[in-house]
Amino acid sequence: MDFLMILAGLVLLFFGGEALLRGAVALAERFGLSKFLVSAVIVGFGTSMPELVVSVGAALKGAPDIALGNIVGSNIANILLIVGFAAVLCPMLVAVKDVKRDVYLMIGASVLLCVTTFVGVLNFWIGILMMMALLANVAWAYHLDRSTAKKALKVRKEAGHAEPEVHHDMHPALAALYCAGGLALLALGADWLVDGASNVARGFGIADAVIGLTVVAVGTSLPELATAVVAAYRKHGEMIVGNIVGSNIFNILSILGITAMITPIPFVGQIARVDVWLMLMVALAYGGLLLAGAKVGRVAGVVMLVAYAVYNVWLYVGAA
Repeated sequence: MDFLMILAGLVLLFFGGEALLRGAVALAERFGLSKFLVSAVIVGFGTSMPELVVSVGAALKGAPDIALGNIVGSNIANILLIVGFAAVLCPMLVAVKDVKRDVYLMIGASVLLCVTTFVGVLNFWIGILMMMALLANVAWAYHLDRSTAKKALKVRKEAGHAEPEVHHDMHPALAALYCAGGLALLALGADWLVDGASNVARGFGIADAVIGLTVVAVGTSLPELATAVVAAYRKHGEMIVGNIVGSNIFNILSILGITAMITPIPFVGQIARVDVWLMLMVALAYGGLLLAGAKVGRVAGVVMLVAYAVYNVWLYVGAA
């Protein structure tokens, strides 16, 4: 039964990622928005839903430290595991101008989280500031993208092409339905896969602590992984970058912001001393590659995957 759950979860993740990608690309082209913006906002926030459920649920149960560990671990996995795996499948190269603002925000959010460790607690007012920063960024990004689209339309009109070149004839309502359905399938698939894998791991005598550090931590990032694999297969490198950068931004500013508004999140133990700073280092390294306009190719992907494996071994040794 557990193996059937794992298989069914993988199938749902594939079809969910395919539906979400198709809907997001169609919406981007229909409304003249960049694929990066749509993937950073719609896909990035949507695939962060498992982290939101886990973090808010942990806060409501009086375990806010789990919420912090979930976000920090997911952000590390998003870059080292998901970008690394996707880069092995499809080397990525995106224009610096398309990612600059969001990369700076991802790094800024990571720095903010690290600075907050000196305060000792992520409280209600810091959570409010995080949410305000996120909403302001989304509004500003949409404004800039619409301005760019209007300029492009003006150029087409001057060239005798009044209508934008749309390669998708999907109706916006259907595209939105694809996005919503894809997100639902991703959430359900991730849940089934994590439950099945956890039960199988326990059957082999693997400790719950190790399962939590590996299966569950990666489990909340499975929607991003599924979407990235499908995007790599479709050669949409900008969608992969947008998804990961957007997801990392939403994880910190939105999910931790919402959680902090429910209950204060203390910074204690190894997460405050090591993991948060490791998350910042990973964000700086990946952001530096994107800002330098470097191609994230297969070699970089392998390095990321090896680094993530080493990190998990270190976690296992530390927990033993």
